[in-house]
Amino acid sequence: MTTLKAKLREDLTVAIKARDELRSSTLRLTLTAITKEEVAGKEARELSDDEVVKVIAKEAKKRREAAEAFAQGGRSEQSAREVAEGEVLDAYLPKQLSDDELTAIVAAAVEEAKAAGAEGPRAMGAVMKIVNPKVAGLAEGGRVAATVKQLLA
Repeated sequence: MTTLKAKLREDLTVAIKARDELRSSTLRLTLTAITKEEVAGKEARELSDDEVVKVIAKEAKKRREAAEAFAQGGRSEQSAREVAEGEVLDAYLPKQLSDDELTAIVAAAVEEAKAAGAEGPRAMGAVMKIVNPKVAGLAEGGRVAATVKQLLA
């Protein structure tokens, strides 16, 4: 069984041989971020696939934010590149939940929180505690929070 990190390395080698500059630079940066995470803290360690997915998700989020910033600054070429890099990374992430799927999970959590006595906008924390483990890696935090707020309003 190959690890996600090993798969990234293999794909990097293939991208370099194919002279795919975008893919190889994106994978290189991501592997660097993974290595940095592995040597952070008191002692170096190998990241689990779940931890590697978190690093990739963080990198993909950076790309989305940068693409947005470039687009707002009228720099469409850089924006397009960031979007393309984000798409390369998205291929390594679990499929994101659709809006309907996310709403259904949050709605169930809101009911659960109400049953436990938490209601209205103050129930936000209680609902997030229920929802987060269920959607970890499948939906971005901002999206989840927005859906929870909407359903609590």
